[in-house]
Amino acid sequence: MIEIFTTGGTIDKVYFDANSEFEIGDSLVEELLAESNIREGFSVTGLMRKDSLEMTDDDREAVRAAVSRCSAGRVLVTHGTDTMPETARALLSVKDKTIVLTGAMQPARMRRTDAVFNIGFAWAAVGLLPHGVYIAMNGEVFEAGSVRKNLKAQRFERT
Repeated sequence: MIEIFTTGGTIDKVYFDANSEFEIGDSLVEELLAESNIREGFSVTGLMRKDSLEMTDDDREAVRAAVSRCSAGRVLVTHGTDTMPETARALLSVKDKTIVLTGAMQPARMRRTDAVFNIGFAWAAVGLLPHGVYIAMNGEVFEAGSVRKNLKAQRFERT
């Protein structure tokens, strides 16, 4: 069983029109998994609906505590990409679990999104990787503590 925690971020953003502000909507993670024909073997818990730029150290501690408390040995966390590396570092204190964070550069509700691929890729990664904390984005896996988001290139890279 894989425990999935959702925290918001671009993957769950909803835009009402081109001129509007966004809000974080209900998570689409179950729908995204279903598109990859993954319909069982997981449980989804919504922790928060925040843009990652609005996440605080208290929010990261709430994620760490939830992951630490859960009985699953394999955990997937959906998260906004801007501060995903910081949350991954906060999770390094959780031992004896495989923890994978993922998200999207474009909201799942948009036609051209990387969300479906990233969720499927993260699903495979969390099932295959040894214990540790990782970020799985756009076909690459990065170890927590050695990754950053390159804002200009809109991708993650090793540090």
